[in-house]
Amino acid sequence: MNQTRLSQALLVAVVGAAALAGCRKDEQTHANTTGTPAATPATTPAATAPATSPAPPPTGSATAGTATVTLGNAIGANNTIATPRTSFSTGDTIHASVATDASMPVRLTAKWTHLGSNQTVAEETKDVGAGAHTTDFHISKPDGWPPGRYRVEISEDGRLVNTSEFDVQ
Repeated sequence: MNQTRLSQALLVAVVGAAALAGCRKDEQTHANTTGTPAATPATTPAATAPATSPAPPPTGSATAGTATVTLGNAIGANNTIATPRTSFSTGDTIHASVATDASMPVRLTAKWTHLGSNQTVAEETKDVGAGAHTTDFHISKPDGWPPGRYRVEISEDGRLVNTSEFDVQ
């Protein structure tokens, strides 16, 4: 996503410079009635993209990158969580509702981990189109989840964009 923003900023700078050059050319070709070139006003330098390095991918339990994660044990309309929660019963199906708004299609991956044993419980990947979408990832275990602390990590095209921790009691 940072490449997209940088590309857009560079495109704006190039278009601005071209427009400025076009205006300058028009001014030079117009002459006053005495046959001398029209006065050229002082020109402003073209805008350039700031030289910044891309920020490292943020992590946390709020919004990170372009993905917001809400956890719950029931999914509602449009893949949204009916009642958000961070504590679950051993027999619950655990949903992660991931809201994204991407300028191009992305591949989302949800990796579920039991923190006590550092064991991956499940991992699933889904392709999501450009624009605003809400995607449901979920895990269930008919014989019940072992109590403890868990984490779901959401990656976008292989880059970690969000983590959320929760408890099973």
